[in-house]
Amino acid sequence: MTSDQEEALYEFLENITEPFTLDNAVSFIRIVAPYKHDSRRGTRLAAEIAALINSRNVAFKLNDDSWISRRGCFEPLEFVITPSRLEIQNGILIPGHRCVPFANPAVMPHEFKFYWKGKPLPVSTTEGPPEDFYPFYSILGEEYAPQYVARDNPDNESAFNSDPYEDPPEVSIHTLDMRGLYREAAFVPGDRFVVRTRDWKAGVFELKKIKKDKWSQAELYAWFEAAELGFHDSFERLGPGSSTDEQIAYAYWYGGKRMREVPAYSLEEYLYEKTETIETASYGIESRFWFVGREIPDRDSLEGAQTVSDPTYIEEQLHRAKVPISEFVIQSYVRDALFRNDTDIGRIVERIVPPTVEIDDKTLDILAKYAGETLKEFSATYSVFTDKAMGPIRQRVGELHTAVIDLSARLLQSRANSSWFPRHTFVVLSQIQSHAAVILEDLDVENLPDDSELDIIDNSLDSMIETYEDIKELIDDALNSFRRNNLSVVKKEAAEFPRRNGSETLQISLGGTDIWRRIILPASCRLSVLHRIIRILFNWDKISPEKDAGASASAGKEKPASESSGLRLLNFRPYGGAQVQYRYSIARLSGGNRRDFSETAPRPEDSLGDLHDQGVCELLYEYGNQWTVKILFFDKNGDSILVFPAGAGETASVRCVAGEGASPPVFLDGPTGLKKFLASLKRNQTAEYDPAAFDPAELNRRLAAISLD
Repeated sequence: MTSDQEEALYEFLENITEPFTLDNAVSFIRIVAPYKHDSRRGTRLAAEIAALINSRNVAFKLNDDSWISRRGCFEPLEFVITPSRLEIQNGILIPGHRCVPFANPAVMPHEFKFYWKGKPLPVSTTEGPPEDFYPFYSILGEEYAPQYVARDNPDNESAFNSDPYEDPPEVSIHTLDMRGLYREAAFVPGDRFVVRTRDWKAGVFELKKIKKDKWSQAELYAWFEAAELGFHDSFERLGPGSSTDEQIAYAYWYGGKRMREVPAYSLEEYLYEKTETIETASYGIESRFWFVGREIPDRDSLEGAQTVSDPTYIEEQLHRAKVPISEFVIQSYVRDALFRNDTDIGRIVERIVPPTVEIDDKTLDILAKYAGETLKEFSATYSVFTDKAMGPIRQRVGELHTAVIDLSARLLQSRANSSWFPRHTFVVLSQIQSHAAVILEDLDVENLPDDSELDIIDNSLDSMIETYEDIKELIDDALNSFRRNNLSVVKKEAAEFPRRNGSETLQISLGGTDIWRRIILPASCRLSVLHRIIRILFNWDKISPEKDAGASASAGKEKPASESSGLRLLNFRPYGGAQVQYRYSIARLSGGNRRDFSETAPRPEDSLGDLHDQGVCELLYEYGNQWTVKILFFDKNGDSILVFPAGAGETASVRCVAGEGASPPVFLDGPTGLKKFLASLKRNQTAEYDPAAFDPAELNRRLAAISLD
């Protein structure tokens, strides 16, 4: 599919409101963007359209033969906006993220148009510190809120661009002037607007008031149940997706007709006040919505970072080599070679595919031939003079893109267990690579973009390079640590080291946080002992038995007050398999009284070595109502087992060798509470809690008292 045809497809999707088939899309594209140079592309067009729609999730699939566009799904449906008390007091309404997913994401929130009783609502401006406005854009991605505020008007954009590392002290954003409407409608806090989407593509909406007590709790709960199902299905089927907007759009789709109609909660109310199963989670350098207390899984390579629909042969070969780029990226590298005045084909190929990447000679030859043909074509019209503004930026982003590909290849070849790497290593690298690739594609043009667009790209590039340098430093430290601790690799068949006399290394982390511990303990350690170790690692052993029992009871589980566990094994995952679902309490069964549980569940008396030899790679615990503890068996690597000998002078059978982050205060109940607490610390510099504090020596003194009996 050519770029013109791809643009025509998006135009088709923005305008079609009825269910459509591939024939409908093909007919439209052939009229708007005919392609006459290669007759074979015409026969492939339908397959290319299907590949793009399915890979980028730009329409909802009805059946094997038809789809419905987002516009067709959400226009002219109704949703809810609940103005805040502060907005009512100031006579304004900030559209922000309120219309997701009922508005075209290509339209900026300040460009939306709202009507009241058939008349357009006036627009005013509101001034204030940018951080006051960020919460109104957070559903679109907390990391993107500054960009939405900056792009509200040229003055904001200039203020943000003047110092990309500091927010300006004050900005001005477009808001709806609601003073007359609030007075006319006698609007009070708790009242809602039902909003009808008049034009999804242009972002046009009609408001009407609904009193706060108009809808029954039963009606609202029915919508709540549909929303819970929709979001959970979105996470299970799509994973983190490409954006929060995509997650939400598919949540409304999977939530069914009930979720796309009123009575309903506003999306803000549901996500930030009502649901206890969904939270905002870190996803590399971005954020997503996800299950409370569960970490979004990392990738294992750059594969999938940038989706190419119906890839050409060369794109397909590069993707197999873990270099997920499009032909447009290759073309941008060729333009960069012309700007550098370095048109050696070998060096161009090495910038696209660094020597560290394992790729066969045949693919390299094909890449070299394609680069040579493109170089010959571009040389006929290329001008350094017209490229003097874009050229330096393209060169910098190309160098960053090459560096990310090179670093990712080194990681894959290091054979280090991924648990050694920083959290979401490949997610972060994939995001940087994907953003860099998009910029390279945008700069694969001869026409000069305007200065403001180049400034935005340049500032974004500064931030990307800084992030890359930070993650590279962490990765280098992790690899050095891995080599220093390396330990001894003992093959399973080696008779001189019986497996049961060895050690296990566990990575234990608190879901939804950056808090983790790495411990080494005997393979003979039983799960009932591991339970006590976990409590020490996160200071839960200091909680009184009554409160600890209450924590478990608050989760809706019966628990005698005399049993101070609060910690329950939820499930486990074998190597190469899905999680096995079950629940049981380690503490309640520590006396060997096993009853009413699945025979597949590990027993409290099972040792870590037993489980590991049986192929278990992960254990998942819960503590209280919200905390989830993830335990990863760290030392199984194919046919080898890494054995960590005790350091000089170390005699303790259980020891912590690495970690990050202070244990959360005992009065907090889950990652959501911790995030709010940490946010309050930023406003209270005198607080005694240091979230970065981690004292392995003190922790090891406490662990030394653990009895393995």
